[in-house]
Amino acid sequence: MTRTFRRAAVIGAGTIGLSWTALFAAHGLTVRVSDPREDLAEAVNEALEQYAPHLAARGLDVTCLADRVEIAAGVTDAVRDADVVQENGPERVEFKKDLFATLAREAPAHALLLSSSSAIPSTAFTGELADVDAARVLIGHPFNPPHLVPLVEVVPGERTGEDAVQAASDFYTSVGRTPVVERKEIAGFVGNRLQNALSREAVYLVEQGVVTPEDLDKVMTNSLGLRWATVGPFLGSHLGGGPGGYRHLVEHIGASMKQTGAGLGTPSQNEEQQERLIRAVEKAYGSSTYSQLTETRDRRQLAVLSALDSADKEEN
Repeated sequence: MTRTFRRAAVIGAGTIGLSWTALFAAHGLTVRVSDPREDLAEAVNEALEQYAPHLAARGLDVTCLADRVEIAAGVTDAVRDADVVQENGPERVEFKKDLFATLAREAPAHALLLSSSSAIPSTAFTGELADVDAARVLIGHPFNPPHLVPLVEVVPGERTGEDAVQAASDFYTSVGRTPVVERKEIAGFVGNRLQNALSREAVYLVEQGVVTPEDLDKVMTNSLGLRWATVGPFLGSHLGGGPGGYRHLVEHIGASMKQTGAGLGTPSQNEEQQERLIRAVEKAYGSSTYSQLTETRDRRQLAVLSALDSADKEEN
């Protein structure tokens, strides 16, 4: 049975939670937001104003965005008639255990209970829930900012029901995201593990004096980032093998790639090296404010998404 999603609760109004709030409202949901921060109403209004042009650029109607968002008196008020709950709290197991016990108790029995956790699998914090409640809990991990970046990693726990997995995929699809269901739990999930692996080598190359942080970013945005934004690592490698595909690539350069892989570095963890890296990044980007940098990032992400949309339309 296909579920209908009309009311969403957003628990936690940091960067991720505010972005989810804007996205859900732009797709016509009534959104109740809960967070203990004293400036919650102000933060929500500022976020809606900031993100509205981004959402409009994606073809969404943002004329009544603020009218669909309510400031809840607390968690219980936020989830009282929600069809879906998106949690965005701290990455602490004990915190999430307590919070999801409350969500399971206070939210309607049909509500999906989703966590934006970026590293902790849901099985780690649902052990004390009854089976009927654990069955509706799963990870819905976005990439920042979720109102722009389409991916959502849907990760069921050991007791998550199949119907909840399908419902979560349907929900994220309905708000314009691209859900990917992961077949087993692993710390950090897929996206962050890939990001961390690349980041480790990036840090190592800078530490070794091979390249500056700014130039490493240029390498990524003008080569691998460009390629992977369109086809991803595996299809990119398949095409890199020419007509012979991935098999040809492995047969011809597999040995040299193994040698390169064996030589990947381990960045230093000492404070002196870390401070040196921090200063290098600040030298490269410290002349711009956070707002200026995020505006540039979001404008470029919108441009990439629009270009991909146009390419897909031409293909079809």
